[in-house]
Amino acid sequence: MAPSAPQAAIRLDSTDDDHLSLRDFKRIADLIGEEVGIKLPPTKRLMVEGRLRKRVRALGLPNLEAYGTYLFQQDGLAAEWPFLINAVTTNKTDFFREPEHFDLLAERLVPDLIELRRAERKPLLKIWSAASSTGAEVYTLAMVLSDLLAQRQDFRFAILGTDISTSVLEQGVRAVYPAELIAPVPPAKQQRYLMHSRKPGIRPEVRIVPELRRLVRFARLNLMDATYPFDRDVDVIFLRNVLIYFDKADQEKVILRLVDHLRPGGYLILGHSESMIGTAVTMRQVAPAVFQKA
Repeated sequence: MAPSAPQAAIRLDSTDDDHLSLRDFKRIADLIGEEVGIKLPPTKRLMVEGRLRKRVRALGLPNLEAYGTYLFQQDGLAAEWPFLINAVTTNKTDFFREPEHFDLLAERLVPDLIELRRAERKPLLKIWSAASSTGAEVYTLAMVLSDLLAQRQDFRFAILGTDISTSVLEQGVRAVYPAELIAPVPPAKQQRYLMHSRKPGIRPEVRIVPELRRLVRFARLNLMDATYPFDRDVDVIFLRNVLIYFDKADQEKVILRLVDHLRPGGYLILGHSESMIGTAVTMRQVAPAVFQKA
């Protein structure tokens, strides 16, 4: 008799039957859409479930169904809300992402902003990364402006990074990153602004030097809030590759609020995949995805 085929091993960690109910997913999607502005269509259900399984394990719950019960039937939503936001928000970021914007900042925007304020001695330029994620954009800005300051020495700068996710803000404050993430940073800037860990590890890490860390700060902000508790004389606001997750109405509201925080002559920089089409904002376009307030 021929030997029987071996039976497939039973996986104890199988997620084949571990899903949110359609009702619970819709309630989560509706809440995120209303409170955060990010749209989660049914096609995102598997992605959301995959990200939430870590929270299920952290809470000691048996499965996603129990997680949904905890949120909506056991009054767990208030305590879980920050973790839920952290889980479902997308935090794709890189150092020197869309590098032409940083070239434009150093070569044209900053010199023009200084010229507008030529009556001031060493004007303070305020730069705001309004969706800063883990801080790669913030520290890219700090590197570029520090290099420019070393050349010109006729301005000062301060950088604010905001995001809705507390977990990415914490990483921004720590300023520690996997070594492979710094590949886009030019070698001279790597040498000047990065410290390499001396401890051997499976995944080498680097940290931003304290001289740069002192020039930036991070704060939590929901772009869907009706008002933003920040200065209204900001020189440059970066809001790149975020509006694509919002619907047109929310895009317009966010842009209007941000522009209200720009000083006259200040700049709003969006991602190359985004545009101002369909908004009620009247600004002069000075470069692709770069707009100046009158």
